[in-house]
Amino acid sequence: MCEFKIINETDGSQIGEDVLILFYTDDNELVFKDVLGMGEKLESALILDVNTLNQKCIVLQHPLIKEFISLIKNITNNKVESEQIENFQRSIEKIKQNI
Repeated sequence: MCEFKIINETDGSQIGEDVLILFYTDDNELVFKDVLGMGEKLESALILDVNTLNQKCIVLQHPLIKEFISLIKNITNNKVESEQIENFQRSIEKIKQNI
């Protein structure tokens, strides 16, 4: 079995260890479960890298990620509405104003 350490890309901190299962919920939250079946959930995270050689999974966390994943899924499935795009644009504008 290949058990992973989950590493936060931003600061290099370890979020989890002995992880066997990684998946996204229907609400686009990233769940990881260890060998005992115990799990944790990251509300808005993206898997950047999975490396079986060093047994690490690197994740990026940011509030925009969950919204972005939802938007891309809806675009892909032809279910996107203009309101969702406008909400995402507003989120981007808020970040832009704080730069």
